[in-house]
This record gives sequence, structure tokens and C-alpha cells, in this order.
Amino acid sequence: MQQLGSLGRKPWGFLDEYRGTVFTGQWPTLPEMFTITCRRYGDRPCFTIYEPDRISLTYNESLVTIKAVARWLHARGVGRGDKVAVTGKNSPEWAVAYMGVLFSGATVVPIDYQLKNEETDLLIKTAKARILFVDEEKFSRYAGGGETGGEIPRMEEVVSLKRGVESAPYVYDLDGPDAEIEAVRGDDLAAILFTSGTMGNPKGVMLTHENLVSDCYLAQGHLNIYHTDIFYALLPIHHAYTMLAVLIESLSVGAEVVFGKRMVTKTILKDLREAKITMLLAVPLLFNKVLSSIIRGLKEKGPLVYGLISFLMAVSGFIKKVFKVNPGKKMFGFILDKASLTTLRICICGGGPLAPSVFRKYNQMGIDFIQGYGLTETSPIINLNPVERYKETSVGRVLPWTDMRILNPDERGVGEVIVKGPMVMRGYFEMPAETAETFTPEGYLKTGDLGYLDSEDYLYLTGRAKNMIVTEGGKNVYPEEIENEFQLFEEIDQILVRGYTKGKNDKAERIEALIYPSPDFRWTPEGNEPAPEKVKARVNEIVGEVNQRLLPYQRIERTTILGQPMEMTTTKKIKRSEV
Repeated sequence: MQQLGSLGRKPWGFLDEYRGTVFTGQWPTLPEMFTITCRRYGDRPCFTIYEPDRISLTYNESLVTIKAVARWLHARGVGRGDKVAVTGKNSPEWAVAYMGVLFSGATVVPIDYQLKNEETDLLIKTAKARILFVDEEKFSRYAGGGETGGEIPRMEEVVSLKRGVESAPYVYDLDGPDAEIEAVRGDDLAAILFTSGTMGNPKGVMLTHENLVSDCYLAQGHLNIYHTDIFYALLPIHHAYTMLAVLIESLSVGAEVVFGKRMVTKTILKDLREAKITMLLAVPLLFNKVLSSIIRGLKEKGPLVYGLISFLMAVSGFIKKVFKVNPGKKMFGFILDKASLTTLRICICGGGPLAPSVFRKYNQMGIDFIQGYGLTETSPIINLNPVERYKETSVGRVLPWTDMRILNPDERGVGEVIVKGPMVMRGYFEMPAETAETFTPEGYLKTGDLGYLDSEDYLYLTGRAKNMIVTEGGKNVYPEEIENEFQLFEEIDQILVRGYTKGKNDKAERIEALIYPSPDFRWTPEGNEPAPEKVKARVNEIVGEVNQRLLPYQRIERTTILGQPMEMTTTKKIKRSEV
């Protein structure tokens, strides 16, 4: 178990200066962490938005507003042990509400704002939230005051995350009398994050201040981030990935957070250029689309130009990998500028598997592109690729102070990934049986993911345990490995690989692919009539091409072309259970 990061230092060493004055113990709480940052970089930009106009709060201004929210909550009897829900689009107001809850000593419950009303109702009830911060679209629903025990939960107070909502208290206008608010401890519950918004029995992951803060700093053992960095909060901020890797990481070093409200390519590119984003964290779907657009543009210049640039990219990648020098930014500046990627220092991909070919091409163009791995139950980061020593086929090296092992490995060394560390959750909210099932007798969290570790503690994932296919020859096939092979085919918008049996008595599984073609490909250039034969022929051609690259027992035997897209999560992963 590493004590130092791969960079050979402790980026959290500066905390020693504040230990004993601002905080005690190994790690500060989230309010203490924010207070330390304000002392270091109080006049620097903290929360910023560019739509429709640039509005920014410095760290000191944010602290004043956050403490006012905490006083308002305290005046209403909210404190340690109480739950306060926050749901809405990404915005500075969302972040102020989130931090205000933590400064009051209460536990924050971030909820996906894209959920159906009934799902939001269930999560609010399950968490037993007393107060709700909510966007304008849903304000009237909850401010109306549901009946106790009725369909709509009855809230003590409902606060709007947008100014101007009629008769609504606005988060920036809140305040309360000065008071001694009881300080939280590191082992106090900071957040409850629900891993699913389904109408079943939702699991609320309980994360303490120590879980989140330790994960934040330990991740920096593999990655340099600075107070001069500008993070882009594009993915939904309620999700553990964005909440930790963007919001909390930036607040720990004094960096700026720019909030993106819409997953619209034109808006994203505008934000990247205007805000001069240096840190972009996103999911494979977004990085795939950007790269596909770049490649398409290069191919339009003709085979000679495309071939030359492809050769130069390979040379650039070789130099970067072998000599640790990055010539790509200068060599391909014209490409990066057109794609609004010039200012990016680091891109981090998480939230799902990424094809190594995508990883490779971004690095060849001069972008420090890495990927990480984790899950909500681990705050979430437990693996991260060091920029200086990345491995394209790995999801990253195990974080310092983290004990990762492989449970019951097979002949390839593949087994279930299990982990111990300060970032591992306390358990599921009011679900002791489910919590017990998730841990081994030795106290390791069972991730449900299959993979193997190399001699340098880099993790390689093969898929989810529950998705594994067992073929007639007893071979284990991991659908995610096959799906990765399709990531750069623009004609395919979604693909899901799964096992199927031919008959009731056939226990061995065969492999099928459900494919939803890209909308741009499904229709003729005029955009009027579908061309099913053309679509079918091209999809079968792509499947045949991929099958040639796969081992015989991995090959797809049956393909189904879908007329409607498969349902996805807010981090753009297909909901396999819904298909």
C-alpha cells in the first residue's frame, strides 16, 4: 500500500501548517478544507458561470455567502445528523447550497435533477430530508406543501436556486443571526448519494467528511493540480464523479470552477474557449464524439493529408511516451484550436470504459489525457493514471493509502476487484443487510467489477461481474471489452453486448449485440426517408470488421438493430437492466 503518490511527494503536505489551528487529526473536514483554501487564495475566482454573461464569486465572497446559508439553516434548527436535499442544474447556487449545508453541520443529499418527480419524491423521503434547495422548474411542486404521508413529501422549507421565482426564498438572500454552530468531525456523515433513481429500494451511499477529503488529496498523489487551473463542471454535479473530481478537487487547491448547464456541443465549445478551461473531466461518450469530429475533418482533407497527419501523430505519441516530451501541442495546434481544446492542460475520462485507441490519439495530439476508476461507494476515485507514467490499456494506478486486491483470480489473473482505504463508504443508509453483503469478512469493499493488477499496481478492467457471459466452451467473455471496439465508428450511436441462449435447455450463452445507429446515419442526406437496407448492410459490415479482431469465442453471433435509443444514465451509460 503506497504512502506516497507516483509523483514521489505528498501534495497534501501543506496541511501541516494548519493542523492544530484550523483542524486536528489526519484530514480536515470539508468546511475546514474550504476555510484553509480561502486563507491561501481568498481573492481568486471560485464559482463562475458564462451563460448568459460571465458572473463570478471569489473564494472570500463565496465563503461569506456559504456561511450566511449555514446561519439560516442553523436558525431553523438544522445541524449535525439532519438531512438537506439539493437538486438542480449545475450552477454556482448549487455549489453554495451544498457547501452551506456542510457548514451548518448537516448532511447534504444531492439528487439528480433529471429524475422523474416520483423518483425525486422517493429519494427525499428515503433520506428523510427536512429542507430542499431546488431549481425553478420544480419549486412550486414542493413549495406547495404535500400532505404528510402523501405522494409529494412535505418539506419544512423550500429554497430556490434561481433568483426571481415568485414568492420563493433565493439561496443568495438567506441569512440568520450569528451563532456558534457545532463543528463537524471527520467521521461525521457529509453526504448521502443515491446510486439509482429507480422506484425500487434505492441505495443511499453514506460518505463521511474523511471519505471525501482523503480521496480528494490522495488522488493528487497521481496528478498535479494548481490554484491557477480552471475546471469545467459539465457533467451533472450531483454525481460522485463530478462532485469529487471537479468541485471538491478544485476547492482543495483554490482553482476556479466554471459551471456548464447544457450538454450541447456548441455551448460546450464556447465555454471551453471563453473560460480558457485547463481541466476537462468527462465521460467516454463526449470524448468519442469530439475525437470522431476531429478525425472526420481530417479525412475530408483527402487521404494524403490524413495519412501524413496520422503518421506525425504516431511519431508525436512515440516521443511523448518514450522521452517524456510533449511535441503534440505545437505540432497539432491548428487542430486543437479548431476543436477549442488549445487551453486544456489535462483531460480525465471516467464513468465508463474507454477504448485504448481513443486514449492514444488524444495523447498523440499533445493533450495530457488520462483515465481513472472508482465508484460512488469509494468517494469515488481509487485508481488514476499518472500523467508522467500513463498506461493506455489501464484505468490507472491504485491511489496511495489504498489496499486493492483481486478476489478469486482465474488463469488470466482476472477476478473481482476489492478495496480498503479511507475513501471507502460507511455503508448504505439504513440498509445494514445490503451493507454487510457488500463487504468481505476482512472488511474489503466488493466493487462488482472484474479486472487484474500488474506488478506496478495498475488496474485493468474487463467488465462487470454481473454482465459476464459464459460460452459453450466455458470461456468468460466480458461485454465491455467487445463494446470498446465500436467506440470510433460514427455510424453507431449505442451498442450493448449481452449473452443469450437459443433454447430452454441450452445453458451455454452466445453473444448478441443490440445496436442503435447514429441518427445522422439512419436517414438519407435529405433527412426525409429512412434507408434500412443501407443501415443494415453497414452495421453488419462493422460487426464483421470487429469480429475479425476478436478471439473466436468473443465474436458476435446475432445483431439486432434498434429503432429507438436505449435509456441512459445522466453519465451517459446504458441502463442494462432496462433493456
